[in-house]
Amino acid sequence: MKNLGQMMKQAQELQSRMQEVQERLERAEVTGVSGGGMVSVTLNGKGEMRGLKIDPSLLSADEAEVLEDLIVAAHNDAKGRAEAQTQEEMAKLTGGLNLPPGMKLPF
Repeated sequence: MKNLGQMMKQAQELQSRMQEVQERLERAEVTGVSGGGMVSVTLNGKGEMRGLKIDPSLLSADEAEVLEDLIVAAHNDAKGRAEAQTQEEMAKLTGGLNLPPGMKLPF
């Protein structure tokens, strides 16, 4: 039973550290760009948009469709970066814990 007690303690410590990492990631910001930097989108670690910058040269009526595409591309770039940062932080936290394929932290 001593082993079970140790496992429970380790699980609680892991859960506490995971909560700290999640809070840190929520405060972190990542920026994705498109159009050679003409559009940039900033997201927090939860994927919520925090900022949008558009080069003024794209603000003409005949460029609306291009602008829409660039915003989507910049958002997707930022989201990919946020997900990569989350995976990196979780890998540090779990210390190389081998999880079954498809299983992600946090659950």
